[in-house]
Amino acid sequence: MKKKVLIVLLALCCITPAVFARGKKAAASTSRTPSEGRVTIYTNVTGIDPLMDDLRAKTGIVGEFTRISTTQFLTTVFSEFEAGNLKADIIQAPIPVMERLRGNGLLATYTSPAAKSYPSWAKRENDGIYMYGIEYVSILYNREFIGPDDVPKRYQDLADPKWKDMIVMPDPSIHPTTISWLVGLREHIFNNNEQRWRAFLSGLSANTPLFVSSFSDTPEVIENGERPLGISVPKYIVTNAPAPLDWARIEPVMGSPRAMAISAKAPHPTAARLFVDYWLSAQAGKILAEQVGEYVLSPGIFPPIDGMDKARVIPIEELPDEDIARWGAEFQLIFNIN
Repeated sequence: MKKKVLIVLLALCCITPAVFARGKKAAASTSRTPSEGRVTIYTNVTGIDPLMDDLRAKTGIVGEFTRISTTQFLTTVFSEFEAGNLKADIIQAPIPVMERLRGNGLLATYTSPAAKSYPSWAKRENDGIYMYGIEYVSILYNREFIGPDDVPKRYQDLADPKWKDMIVMPDPSIHPTTISWLVGLREHIFNNNEQRWRAFLSGLSANTPLFVSSFSDTPEVIENGERPLGISVPKYIVTNAPAPLDWARIEPVMGSPRAMAISAKAPHPTAARLFVDYWLSAQAGKILAEQVGEYVLSPGIFPPIDGMDKARVIPIEELPDEDIARWGAEFQLIFNIN
């Protein structure tokens, strides 16, 4: 696990009066103690450096984040928790992961005033869970290898034999969001027609996709042309610019809700609550959308991706852990994954 420290706390002896005054003002306004001038975030979101900079500027709190892939999230958090060494103040992950953590008592409850304008389905205050965005999944492609006339017009086109050995996607036997997305296609694209859905899965499998561990591994493969088409996340159009990436304008765009909560044993609980309030704010949502490419739930805010402001983006069913495991095992057989 690679831990990236975004901002290093200045030693007390080096703090300038102006910085000290700003930190003192933030402490007074939030009733936090000087020892809570930092917050540690475990997250599967990439590219959040701009938010950590803004967090410090707005609150005086230094943010440190550890990026954990979705497939390793539960293993990492549970092992640290059982060892009494869980350092996370904030945990951010797709809903299926958060549900498992909640069920094991790892999340604290908190009611954030910043979530007032959020849709009711995004707030689970009794569980301490707030959904702030959707990990939206679509078909990404390399414009230099795939012309406008050849871009898939339907999700079903992924099963077209012309895409054999040209597709990259996260491993559908272990990647929770990909598992949920494939299952979501059955309802939202195939109208619960089991036969047509399974025929699509067989066709996609026959095209021998390249399986990678997470969405973050897909853009490079698409960019270099090794596999110019992929099941991936449109945010990389923003974060990997000016790479020749585009997305197939297919609706609905579906994805697992991104969620966060305060750790039940947060080392810095007051700073963690301030972080939640900040992250749910419209200002943070604007940074997430415009600079990180995320699809956020702050009303009226969209990533700067052509057509995304008009696209129908929906949250897919939140599969419980046992269903993720069951479908993962079935997809392992369907896609011939050893």
